[in-house]
Amino acid sequence: MEEDELFENEMAMDSIESNAAEDIKEDDYSDPIAGSVVKFVKEHYYKASTYRETEERRWIQSYRNYRGLYGPDVQFTSTEKSRIFVKVTKTKVLAAYGQIVDVLFGNNKFPITVDPTTLPEGVAESVNFESNPDMQKAKKEFSPEETKLLPGETVVDLRERLGGLKSKLSPVEDILKEGTGRTATEVTLHPAMISAKKMEKKIHDQLEESNANKQLRVAAFECALFGTGVMKGPFAVDKEYPNYVEGEYKPKIKTVPQTSSVSIWNFYPDPDAANMDDAEYVIERHKMSRTQIRSLKRRPFFRKNAIDTAVGMGESYTKEWWEQVMEDDSNESKAERYEVLEFWGNVDVEVLEGHEVDIPKELEDLDQVSVNIWVCNGQVLRLVMNPFTPTLIPYYAVPYEVSPYSLFGVGIAENMDDTQTLMNGFMRMAVDNAALSGNMIIEVDETNLTPGQDLSVYPGKVFRRQGGAPGQAIFGTSFPNVSNENMQMFDKARVLSDESTGFPSFAHGQTGVSGVGRTASGISMLMSAANGSIRNVVKNVDDYLLGPLAKAFFNFNMQFDYDENIKGDLDVKARGTESLMANEVRSQRLMQFLQVVQNPVLAPFAKMDYIIREIAKSMELDPDKLVNSMSDATVQAEMLKKWKEANPQPQPQVGPDGKPLAGPAGAQAGDPTGAGGGTIGTGSVPTPGEPGFSANTGQGAA
Repeated sequence: MEEDELFENEMAMDSIESNAAEDIKEDDYSDPIAGSVVKFVKEHYYKASTYRETEERRWIQSYRNYRGLYGPDVQFTSTEKSRIFVKVTKTKVLAAYGQIVDVLFGNNKFPITVDPTTLPEGVAESVNFESNPDMQKAKKEFSPEETKLLPGETVVDLRERLGGLKSKLSPVEDILKEGTGRTATEVTLHPAMISAKKMEKKIHDQLEESNANKQLRVAAFECALFGTGVMKGPFAVDKEYPNYVEGEYKPKIKTVPQTSSVSIWNFYPDPDAANMDDAEYVIERHKMSRTQIRSLKRRPFFRKNAIDTAVGMGESYTKEWWEQVMEDDSNESKAERYEVLEFWGNVDVEVLEGHEVDIPKELEDLDQVSVNIWVCNGQVLRLVMNPFTPTLIPYYAVPYEVSPYSLFGVGIAENMDDTQTLMNGFMRMAVDNAALSGNMIIEVDETNLTPGQDLSVYPGKVFRRQGGAPGQAIFGTSFPNVSNENMQMFDKARVLSDESTGFPSFAHGQTGVSGVGRTASGISMLMSAANGSIRNVVKNVDDYLLGPLAKAFFNFNMQFDYDENIKGDLDVKARGTESLMANEVRSQRLMQFLQVVQNPVLAPFAKMDYIIREIAKSMELDPDKLVNSMSDATVQAEMLKKWKEANPQPQPQVGPDGKPLAGPAGAQAGDPTGAGGGTIGTGSVPTPGEPGFSANTGQGAA
C-alpha cells in the first residue's frame, strides 16, 4: 500500500468522536452510565444464551462424532468388549471443508469482483480519443462528414484530400469524447470499468493485508462441521510495517481495515432472527487475558479508566458447560481470564439519555439507534454510535445448509449422525462376533480327570484321566461367524451416509470404484453430479458471507478512503459458484469461442480484452499481470509494427520461373520416407527363417 493510500483515521473518525461516551475522571470509581447499559447488555446476552442451549447440544454431538468420542448417552453392556468408533464423520467434514476452500482460494485470489452497474451514474460508461495526430487535427477543424474515410481511402489519402493538415491546423486540446469510438484509429476507454477494477484491487489488497485467507478457512471449517461459520469486519486498525532509516528501526503505522473469524461458540445473535438481515443485535463473548484487555486502551474510544477499574476487580471468566465437555474436564474451574461482552445492535434512545452520548441530528427523531458497547466486570469499556454508513451489524453468518426457521444452519456431522451411530454399532458387533467365533469354548468334566491338574489349554497339552472312567472328558464348542453379515450392514450404512451428506465416497479418495466410474469420462460425470450438493453450499457462501463482506469493504472505502479514482456507481459480486466449473472445460469453451470470432465478420462484435482475460483466469494465471488493456494493446501493436518495419524478414529465393526454390530433400521436415530424399529404400527387417536373419534361434545346438 502506498503512502497516498493511507486512511486519514483522525479525519474519518471526527464525525463520530462526539458520539462516544467520555472516559470517567481519574478519581471517580463510580460510573453513572454503567448501571442501565450493563443491565441492558446482560439481559440480551442471557436471552440469546438460553435460546442457544439446544443448538449447543447439537454442536457438541457433532464435535464428538468428528473426534470419535462416545457421549454419556451411549451405555455399553458388560458383554460388549469393543469400543471402536469409525470416524467417517471426520472424513466427510474434511472433504466438504476442502471443497469449500478450493472454491474460495482455487484461483489464488478471493472470488470477489467489482463491476460497474448497467447504467453507471456520475461517470461516463465509455469515452474515446483519436490516436492518430492527423485525425485529431482534422476533427478539430472539419466537420465529421468531411473527416470520414471513404471506401478504400487511407489516412494519408485523407490528409492529401484535406490539404496538408499538419501545416494548417493548431494543436488539439480536450481530445476525450464521451461514447464509443467508431473508427479504427479511435481508442475507447471505460472510466467506470477502470474505477471498478481499481476498487477490486483495493479490496483484494485489504483482504490480504488482514490475513483474511486464514480467517476464512476457520469459518469454512466450522461451517462444514457445525453448520454455521461466522466472520466480522471490516474494522479500522493500526498496522505496523517494518521500516529502517539509516539502520534505525522506524516502523510505519498505517490504518487499514481488518476482518477476522468468530467462533460459533462465542456468537450470540438475536434469537428471534432467521438471518442476519433480521437480527436486531449480536453479542460476541471474548475470553481475554490481562494483557489483551489492557491493549484495548490503544484502540479509539475505549475508556481507559473503566478498563483499569475492570482489571482491578480481578478475573471474571467462568467456563460454560460445553467448554468443559470439549476440554474433557469434568471439574468446574475458573480460568484466569476476563469475560468481555461486545454488543452491536439497536438500543432505545431512552437508555442513552443522560450518558453524555450526543446523538446525531439526523437520528434525534428516531426511537432507537445503532450502537457498539463493550462491558466487563460491570464496567462500560466502550459506548459509541455505530460508525458504519449505511448502518450495519458487522457480522456475517453463513449456513452450510439453510434451516428455514433458525439463523444457525445444519452441518455435515449432524446430517450423518444416525448413519454414524449405525456404522459404529455394526462394526462393534462384527468385532465382538469375530473375537467370539475365533475362540473355542471348552467344557471339562473334572470327574473323568485326575484331580489337581492345570486346566489351561495350549498346543501339546496332556490331560490325565481317571482310570476306567467312561465317556469324553473335554468338549469344545465354537460359535458361528456372522461378521460378514454385520459388515454388509456396515457398508449399507456407509452408503446411506453418502446419501445423507451428498458426498459420495469416491469424491474423497475411495478406491476400487466399479461400473461407470472405471473410465475417465465416467468418473468425470460422477464428480459433476456430486457437485450438485456443494453447489448449494457455495451459493450460501456467496450470498451470506462473501457478498456481504465484500460490500462492507466497499462501503468502508467509499466512506473513509479519499481516493476518488476508486469511487463510482459500482456493483460488488461474489463469484464462488463460477469456480465450480472445471477450468479445463471453461478454457475449452473460451478457445472454441475465440476460434468462432476470428471470422472477420464476427470479430467486431466480440470483446477481445474480456475473452483474453477469462482465458488467463481459466489457466489460473493473473490477468492483471499478463493482459493489456485496449489502450495498452494499441500501443503494443504500434510498437510491433515499427519493429517489423525495422527488422524485415528475409524473402524466399525465387527461380527463373518465378517459383520459390526448394531446398534439398533431406532438409524437408515433412519428408515421411526416412530416406533423406534419396532413391535407396530403407527396406524391412528380416524375420526368422529369412536370409540375412542373424539372431540366435537356438537351432543346431547339440
